[in-house]
Amino acid sequence: MRRLFTLLLLIVFLYNCSGVEKQQFEYAGGTLTMALSNEPSTYIPRQVYDVYSATVISQITECLVDIDPKTLKIVPKIAEKWSSKNDGKIYEFTLREGVRFHPHDVFNSDDDRLLTTKDVQKTFEMGCGKESDGSDTPLYSHVLKDLVQGANDFHEGKSKTISGIVCDGNSVRFELTHSDHNFLYKLANISASIVSHRIIEKNLETDIIGTGPFRYAKHTNSSQPSLILVKNNDYYLNDKEGNALPYLDSLVFLFQSRKLEQLDLFESGKTDLIVGLPTSRIARMLDDRIEDFNSAPPKLILAENPLLETNFYFFNMLDPRFKNPKVRQAFNYAVNREVLGQNILRNQYYDLGHYGITPPIQKALKGYNFAEVKEASYKYDPEKARELLAEAGYPDGKGFGVVELRYNINEIHLEIADEFSKQIKRVLGITVNIEGSEFNMLKEDYKIGNGDIFRSGWNADYPSPESFLMSFYGANVPDDSLIPSPINMSRYTNKQFDTYFEQALKAEKMTDQMRLLSKAEVELMKDPPIIPLWYTGDIEIAYSYVRNFHFNALNYFNFTKVYIKPWTTEEYEKYVSSQK
Repeated sequence: MRRLFTLLLLIVFLYNCSGVEKQQFEYAGGTLTMALSNEPSTYIPRQVYDVYSATVISQITECLVDIDPKTLKIVPKIAEKWSSKNDGKIYEFTLREGVRFHPHDVFNSDDDRLLTTKDVQKTFEMGCGKESDGSDTPLYSHVLKDLVQGANDFHEGKSKTISGIVCDGNSVRFELTHSDHNFLYKLANISASIVSHRIIEKNLETDIIGTGPFRYAKHTNSSQPSLILVKNNDYYLNDKEGNALPYLDSLVFLFQSRKLEQLDLFESGKTDLIVGLPTSRIARMLDDRIEDFNSAPPKLILAENPLLETNFYFFNMLDPRFKNPKVRQAFNYAVNREVLGQNILRNQYYDLGHYGITPPIQKALKGYNFAEVKEASYKYDPEKARELLAEAGYPDGKGFGVVELRYNINEIHLEIADEFSKQIKRVLGITVNIEGSEFNMLKEDYKIGNGDIFRSGWNADYPSPESFLMSFYGANVPDDSLIPSPINMSRYTNKQFDTYFEQALKAEKMTDQMRLLSKAEVELMKDPPIIPLWYTGDIEIAYSYVRNFHFNALNYFNFTKVYIKPWTTEEYEKYVSSQK
């Protein structure tokens, strides 16, 4: 177990003084450190739609319900229980008693810090409004729109309340326009985290105040930027033995975009786990340290779970050249994904992009017709690519002009972009200029369409193809092209896709929903706004002393019950015997 440096000890002391003695877990304490490739783009929950912001903020703020990191099933959080009726069109949640927001000057007393239904109502009303730039929030687009009664009217300024959210005492009732198999998962989305109405009314949301197991403590902008979170000693949950949660004293996030640097941090013991290895070091890491994985007890624990994550390029549909589907089909046929997989990714992927936007993980998405989607998708066919481009009016790329490809700076993304540029030039005769930028800058360019083709990656918010396909739903495109489009970033519209997607959302049976979603994705790939590149299958490694931590297909990180304890040989032998 690594020692805390003096400054962190001081921060923990200053931020976690509490007058209430709580029973502590025997192995409580310590710090866990991990690296993220980018800093959060926002600290306001309702605005979150990137994995980096979600990873940090989900430790600080909480939703009515949560996702279990081991099973990926819905579990209680701020709401201690819930019930549904009217064929799933009404959900009623009972809030826990004694849930307090983190201390802040806006609260005049401990009673002011208690979470109430007023905080729930205010959170959803803020998320149901429009942002200052006129765009919709992820909370509205992902959770409320077309689903919660009265949400659309409130959003459009036709009513002063959301009629489908009713508060009474310590209960909150959601009345839906139709049943939704994924409604609880949507309420577990980070954008639905509950924020104090007092914080909202004083315009202090960037102070990052929540009810979660960890509290914001410090941010550094040194040569190695970092964010420190400390234990919330007022946290309301205990483990089954009555021990206070969380177990850890603090969490530290280091922000490092270079995978080689992330691996160096991990191997030198400065971080405790790593998600994804730099391709140039995979063999060395796995072969040279084989004893660290196979010893008893092991020093390192390896996971190779396929992730519900897709890496892809998307077209800017405001560009007149890309309004012709034959052009987009030609670009798809022109990409040799096998070269990308072997020469650049070095086989560190779950599968190549020969399907659609949804990763072909049948185990996680049972009943989805991946075979049908694959049949409508693309493999390398340079002759077909040239033929389609000629039919679109650009034989050998003549008259097409230059294409600007935007990507976020990263060794792999640079190599992929460079190879993509060469392939498009070689097959289609079109020049692709590549331009890298920091992730947060690229996100802003996404929203306003500053570029022709963009690199992106999408992690599922919940285990359903809906989580991927909603990004191409036409209703998420602003009517005004000058208004940012943060959800449907390509500004793609397809009536047949929308019809299948809407029917799927309202399907009473899960089997019907999966069938309709796969039909929607077939339509998407016939008229592709994207170029699927690969589906993530990162190698993930943690030091074995990190206990109760679970890698999962959603890349959802929950550190509430994580603790640090090195294994003894005797303890490990008993553990292995118990697993047989």
